[in-house]
Amino acid sequence: MSGEELDRALEESSLRPLPGTAAELLRAVGAPARLGAHLRAVHDVAVQLLEWLGQAAPGLARGVDRNAVVFGAATHDIGKAQFPGELSGPGAQHERAGEALLLSYGVPGDLAKFAALHADWDRADATVEELLVTLADTVWKGRRWAGLEERVAERLAAAEGLAVWEAFMRLDDLLTRIADGADGRLAFQARFPVHEQTVPPGYDKKRPTRRAAAPLPPSPGNAAGGTG
Repeated sequence: MSGEELDRALEESSLRPLPGTAAELLRAVGAPARLGAHLRAVHDVAVQLLEWLGQAAPGLARGVDRNAVVFGAATHDIGKAQFPGELSGPGAQHERAGEALLLSYGVPGDLAKFAALHADWDRADATVEELLVTLADTVWKGRRWAGLEERVAERLAAAEGLAVWEAFMRLDDLLTRIADGADGRLAFQARFPVHEQTVPPGYDKKRPTRRAAAPLPPSPGNAAGGTG
């Protein structure tokens, strides 16, 4: 039943489907259905952010690695497959564990890093891609984080030749619209259980490896470029 629940989380609702590689990774590691639903919601918001950048901020959009943002949003919490208690409570063990898990499946480091860094947005060297993934992971549930939004507005202002306050106001309008849909996304996530999935054959939680019976696509970066 748990595998069917994950499939429902990955396939139902009007939310954009995850990139194929991300969905296969979740199935491979035996992710709880709640995790699949959460990543659908965050990924959907990340794509909304990217679409808005493409239309309203082409200068910034040209310098953003869209593939990285999409894949990062779709897999940032994958470490919670190993620490499912962090789906319903606080904890940061999933962050480095998620990066290690993705690396063990052959995901390149520049994509795997989002699992480890999505809560570390206030670093001086945080990239715009990292900021966008964290922003999606915040506003999907209607939460607004002024410091994070200011960092994004500064990047937007620099790229578009705007005053920071003007960039912030434009971003605020978008985030308000996205936050208005939070209740629907939260309701979708709540439909799925938190309990841990059945571990698939060949998967060792302490030392994850690629499944021999059902190998993942060889190039996660390629699949990361689509949104379903």
